[in-house]
Amino acid sequence: MKNDVRIKAHDKGGFSAYVSYPASELPAPAVVVIQEIFGVNAVMRGICDNLAQAGFIAVCPDLFWRQEPDIQITDKSEAEWQKAFKLYQGFNVDLGIEDLKSTLAFIRTQKDCTGKAGAIGYCLGGKLAYLMAARSDSDCNVSYYGVGIEELLDEAPKIKKQLLMHIAEKDKFVPMAAQQKILSSLNKHKNIEIHVYPGVDHAFAREGGQHYDKEAANQANARTADFLATHLARARKAHVGTR
Repeated sequence: MKNDVRIKAHDKGGFSAYVSYPASELPAPAVVVIQEIFGVNAVMRGICDNLAQAGFIAVCPDLFWRQEPDIQITDKSEAEWQKAFKLYQGFNVDLGIEDLKSTLAFIRTQKDCTGKAGAIGYCLGGKLAYLMAARSDSDCNVSYYGVGIEELLDEAPKIKKQLLMHIAEKDKFVPMAAQQKILSSLNKHKNIEIHVYPGVDHAFAREGGQHYDKEAANQANARTADFLATHLARARKAHVGTR
């Protein structure tokens, strides 16, 4: 089952979210899917649907609703990239984390959820997944090529649950100096597991994207599937990325 729902914000108003449910094996653990800078588009919805096929309830909230609700754009044109960057620049990270915490609380209270819930994010969402590990009670978190984490390393001591991080070695938005800063600070953290993927650029796991790398994406997605299965108590069944 797939549908769009409304979630009440912590301060005022509310926002939409896409939810995809497993066809069977309910109740199930949940995963909050955290968007890239293109909104809750077909790529994010596809990730939710594949997580549902893997046995999870997947929910992807609209994090740009405070600027412009229901954004669904792609990475296929310069105009869309410019719109995406403008939304990214206008995004309030702290309010975004509060919206993600509201989403986490919402999905945990649904009758078909076991109460176990994690988060997985890409690009902007990768940074927010790192912050969810530090600022929320999410049961586990996965960060794909998070941007700006090197500026948030003082949050790391607050991470008490497991965090899996995927870093692209040639990430044009996370240069080598930033990567080294992240690795030197976080590599010995007992709750953080980091993998660097040689030779690939930002968004290497976005199927259909300019920098998609099948081998690296499959490796990262397999690690993510095992990680979610372990920490959310669900037997691994399927690929968790997009097809």
